[in-house]
Amino acid sequence: MSIFGRKNDTAAPETAVATASPVNPELAALTGDYTIDASHTTLGFVARHAMVTNVKGSFLDFSGSLHLDGTDPSRSTASLDVTMDSIDTGNADRDGHLKSADFFKTDEFPTMTFRSTSAEALGGDDYRITGDLSILGTTKPLTIDLEFNGAAKDPFGNERVGFEGKAEILRSEWGLTWNAALETGGVLVSDKIKLRFDISAIRNAE
Repeated sequence: MSIFGRKNDTAAPETAVATASPVNPELAALTGDYTIDASHTTLGFVARHAMVTNVKGSFLDFSGSLHLDGTDPSRSTASLDVTMDSIDTGNADRDGHLKSADFFKTDEFPTMTFRSTSAEALGGDDYRITGDLSILGTTKPLTIDLEFNGAAKDPFGNERVGFEGKAEILRSEWGLTWNAALETGGVLVSDKIKLRFDISAIRNAE
């Protein structure tokens, strides 16, 4: 089932269009405003370290909202605010370095934001959302590929939707340029960063 709209089927003959059934009411019923549930959502990233291994991390403090349109994906939106001081890579010393002036300068730039500018259905349960990502006072476009995982009502009566997403950025484009050369060649931290999202959102009460 697709959340934002109908699948991209091959165009039907003209006679079929004239008798087409209305928009699936099950999809239309998902239209509305949602709040991201931070306790069941992961905002993660992966960076290559010393050219040989991956370091994974996430942000623990954030808030966000979604507006989903079950009939027209282009009217769907997303907004996210992330507290940079909540970065967690499983190592206190490394986290401290990431918060410092070498990287995120969290004292000066405490928040990272994302504001969507467009959304589209790619077919099936696959979608793409594009928006403005702001880090260190620099704003650049970011495109995220999303897969809709489904909708359900939890035991507490909350109406939930879920998505998995992925994207890649070059951190240098946002001014994150610190690095160290390796004796064997290469650098300590990759420029390319993989972003991973596992999102659960609860429908707002009307």
